[in-house]
Amino acid sequence: MSETRPEFPRPTAAALIVAGGRGLRAGAGIPKQYRDLAGLPVIARAIAAFDAHPSIGALVVVRHADDAPLFAQARRATRLPLIETIGGATRDASVRAGLAALPEGIETVLIHDAARPLVSAAVIDGVLAALETHDGAAPALPVTDALWRGAGTVTGTQARDGLWRAQTPQGFRLGAIRAAHAAHQGGAADDVEVARAHGLTVAITPGDEANLKLTTAADFDRARRLMEADMDVRTGNGFDVHRFGPGDHVMLCGLKLPHERGLQGHSDADVGLHTLTDAIYGALCEGDIGTHFPPSDPQWKGAESHIFLTHAVEMAQAQGFALTHADLTLICERPKIGPHAAAMRARLAELLRVEVGRVSVKATTTERLGFPGREEGIAALATVTLVKS
Repeated sequence: MSETRPEFPRPTAAALIVAGGRGLRAGAGIPKQYRDLAGLPVIARAIAAFDAHPSIGALVVVRHADDAPLFAQARRATRLPLIETIGGATRDASVRAGLAALPEGIETVLIHDAARPLVSAAVIDGVLAALETHDGAAPALPVTDALWRGAGTVTGTQARDGLWRAQTPQGFRLGAIRAAHAAHQGGAADDVEVARAHGLTVAITPGDEANLKLTTAADFDRARRLMEADMDVRTGNGFDVHRFGPGDHVMLCGLKLPHERGLQGHSDADVGLHTLTDAIYGALCEGDIGTHFPPSDPQWKGAESHIFLTHAVEMAQAQGFALTHADLTLICERPKIGPHAAAMRARLAELLRVEVGRVSVKATTTERLGFPGREEGIAALATVTLVKS
């Protein structure tokens, strides 16, 4: 008897992530939103925070016209469809471009700086809750330090009562913020300024010290320390064996290698991909390939094994994990792995959605001992590391 699941309305809130700035003060020679932060580009972390939130139904990223290669490299798989659009010369123009790109059915929009990668679900929840009774809402932190005026020396003081440090996402009812931007002359510091100029009331919601905006190299150091304090690191192992049988090639690590015999299995028997897939499932405590793709199911007969690995990678990303390292050892006498190792690493990096420097492929023999030594099959061992922060 199948379970009847209730149907819920599709979320009508969208995340609009502004990523068109140049942001070079942080170093590395590229805009800060594309810099690495603990194994993932900054922008990928910002996108993932909203993609994982159940109340978000659409994602829009506004990027600089010159950043197509950077964004393509930084982009990761998302649960939601992601709309990519080009920004303007100013932040106001970029936000207007993003608002115009939103799909039908959106009622509220959360406008967020890509350079705030550590935004929490609690901050997002606070903004969404306030939008039920206000046209706008934005997170902020009260100013607690003493404030001075001066230029080299202190010339005066400033009362801090009623002062707040603004953060994003800044959320609005879609029609109201579109009208506000259409009427604004430009040059606003943020979208709250645009909204207030149009007469909208903006609620202040709880901010978070971890929701910092990355501007300098010191900010990246601070973000890493914050992440290390609340980091979930998982390690998974995988092991698999496939025997040789009739054939004229083997599938290994997504590559078709000529060989006088083929590997046997229900799918294409790619022992390398199977082992990595099981390692990821193991790190997630989600069973193994047979759990998700049972060999008793005829639809998987002869299936290409990259399907299994992609499923595991996307499951990890949906749970908020980033794969930071994969190490694969192939155990066989033949075919020789060395001539193909570089191509294997490149293909695995593509499938795992990481840079090639995070993927290792090694080979060894058993000194003619056991079934690998007798060239009866190939074994593989893999270890992967997943990090959630």
